[in-house]
Amino acid sequence: MTNRKEEVLSLIRLTSEEVIEKAGDKLIVCNNLNELHRRFANDIVTEIIINNTENLSTRLILPIGPTGQYPILVKIIKEKNVSLEHCWFFFMDEFCDDEGNVLPENHPLSFKRVAKTLFLNHIKENRVQLNQVFIPNEVNIKQLANTINEIGGIDVCFGGIGIHGHVAFNEPEQGIAEKRSRRVRLNDYTITINAVRAQIGGNLENFPRHAYTLGMREILNSRKIRLYCRNGTSFDWANTILRIALFGTPGDDYPVTYIRDHPNYTIITDKNTLATPKNLL
Repeated sequence: MTNRKEEVLSLIRLTSEEVIEKAGDKLIVCNNLNELHRRFANDIVTEIIINNTENLSTRLILPIGPTGQYPILVKIIKEKNVSLEHCWFFFMDEFCDDEGNVLPENHPLSFKRVAKTLFLNHIKENRVQLNQVFIPNEVNIKQLANTINEIGGIDVCFGGIGIHGHVAFNEPEQGIAEKRSRRVRLNDYTITINAVRAQIGGNLENFPRHAYTLGMREILNSRKIRLYCRNGTSFDWANTILRIALFGTPGDDYPVTYIRDHPNYTIITDKNTLATPKNLL
């Protein structure tokens, strides 16, 4: 059994140069967060343009976190007049209340609101088909896996990485790599870091404890996986999970580690997140 504490102590001491050398072509390093967001937007639109040229559908999993790529993506789509008619967009997850009702769009934590405000509302002229856009909720959650299978699977899963290694809201649990789309309970690590970053004054008592998520199985079945790992704040919370994602022994305690069994994955980060932390334990 892996001694995760000892493994992390070793990984977190790697210099930026050592991480780059050890990761090889599985890691792309951007100079800063703005460059990472531009890279993210260009990665998405390139996939769509290539498939449009070959008269193929584009089937993507997209996150709400990071989100800085969406204004850039909208601008590129507009400038290049990219048709989205044959695109299928599956957003990763959405918060719900204790009864399983997704948050209303006017809620400050609504992922649907963010998706519409930053992306969907701006691309109607590019022929986005709203019946081909899916945000997990209490109605569609049991059908998402079947829908993905029926359209031929996912071309690329784009996403971030949570502090405890979740991809979408696939929290650590036994057999996580085989879990399908479902309602989940969020763990205390996720709630705490999200509450700190959400500008809600650290209101843990009222932070949503549940969410709907695409399954780790759907993510791992994607033809390509592209994960964008960044702090995004003044807190250096993601430096450790970047190293675990790249080098940690695959295990249920950090779901992202299972991507390393995938034939086509890349992690994109920035220099800040790549750096060795100031204080080593």
